[in-house]
Amino acid sequence: MIPAVLLALSTAFDMLWEVFWPLALGFILSAIVQTLVSRRAVERALGSDSPRSLALATLFGAASSSCSYAAVAIARSLFRKGASFPAAMVFEFASTNLVFELGLILLILLGWSFVGAEFAGGLLMIVILALLFRWTLKPAMVEEARRQVERGRRGRMEGHAEMDMSITEGPFLKRLFSGRGLTAISHNFWGDVTSVWTDIGLGLLIAGALAAWVPTSFWQGFFLTSHPVLSQVWGPLIGPVISLLSFVCSVGNVPLAAVLWNGGISFGGVIAFIFADLIIIPIVDIYRKYYGGRMALYLLVVSYAAMALAGLAIGLIFQGLGFVPAHHPVTSLVAGPTLNYTSVLNVIFLLILAVLGWRFLRTGGLEMLRMMDAPAPDHSAHGTVDVRPGDGPSHHAHH
Repeated sequence: MIPAVLLALSTAFDMLWEVFWPLALGFILSAIVQTLVSRRAVERALGSDSPRSLALATLFGAASSSCSYAAVAIARSLFRKGASFPAAMVFEFASTNLVFELGLILLILLGWSFVGAEFAGGLLMIVILALLFRWTLKPAMVEEARRQVERGRRGRMEGHAEMDMSITEGPFLKRLFSGRGLTAISHNFWGDVTSVWTDIGLGLLIAGALAAWVPTSFWQGFFLTSHPVLSQVWGPLIGPVISLLSFVCSVGNVPLAAVLWNGGISFGGVIAFIFADLIIIPIVDIYRKYYGGRMALYLLVVSYAAMALAGLAIGLIFQGLGFVPAHHPVTSLVAGPTLNYTSVLNVIFLLILAVLGWRFLRTGGLEMLRMMDAPAPDHSAHGTVDVRPGDGPSHHAHH
C-alpha cells in the first residue's frame, strides 16, 4: 500500500516539476494583462448579445483570471451590472479556455497540437454556445435568472469578482514598469494562484494516482481504442462527463487530460474534457444558487452540447489536417526531474515568484486575499470595488 501511495505522489511531483515554469509564466502574463485592462471597460462593452459584444466578451475573458470559480463569479457580477446573459457566459467560457497559463501547460505536457486545438476549439465552442443561446434561450428564463441574481446568494470568489486592480492612466510601458504596476501585478498574480492552487494540487494528485494505479489496458478498453471510428465519437461524449465527476477545474484538469491521453482517449476527447471545467458538480450548484435550478440545468445541457460538439469537430478537423500526434507516453509520466532546461527555468521562476511574493506581502496582499472570498458588496449603485494595492477598497458608482 505504502509503495503505491509513494509512486502516486512521485508521479504527481514529476508532473508539477514539468509544468512549474510554464504555469508561473502563464500566471505572470495573465496578471500583467489584468493590470492593464479595466474591469469597468469590460462592463460597458457587454450590454447586448450582438456579435460585437460577444467578440469583446471573448477578448476580455481571455485577458481575465483563469480560476473557474472566479470566472463564474465575475460573469454573475457582469450580468448583475447590465451585461447580457449570453455575453456574460461567453466571457466566463473564454476566461477558462483561452488564457495564457492553460496554453503553456498544454504545450509542455502535451505539445503544440493540443495548444492549437484548445484555442481553435475554444473559439468554436463559444460560437456554438452563442448560437445555442440565440436559438434556445427564452427572455422569460433570463428574467427569472436576473430576479434570482438580485437575491444575492453566495457562491465562491465573489470578492475577487468585484476587484479591479487595473492601472489605466499613462503610457503602456510607464504603467507596466511603475511601482504601482509591480504592486498590481503581484496582487493579481498571487490572487490568481491562491484561487486555483487547490484545484491544481487536486488535479496533480488525482492524475498521479490514476497514472500509478490504473492499468493502461483499462483505459484502452474504456476509450474503445480497438474501434477507431467509434472512439472518435465516444471520446468527446465521455470526456466532459469524466470532467464533471472529477471536481477539478481551471488548469488543474490538464494533468488529468495528460493521463487520459496516455490511456488512449481520442484527441477530440482530450479537448472536450479540458473544456468541461465549467460543468463540474460544485460549479453547477453555484449556477443553481446564482440563477436558479431551471437555468442551472439549462447551462449544464447547452454547455455539454457545445463542449462535445466542439471537441468532436476539432478532433475530426485536426485528424483530417494530419495534426493529431500519435499516442505516446507523456514525458512527465515516465521520467523524473533531471538537470536540464526545465530545472533551470524552474529555479529562475522560483526567484521571480519570491520577488513578487515580497512585493505582495509588503503592500497589503494578505488583506486583499481575505477580501477575495468575502460576500459581494451591495450593488444598489452598480458599484465596482476599486482596489488600490496597499490601500483600502473604495466603491465607485458608474452608470
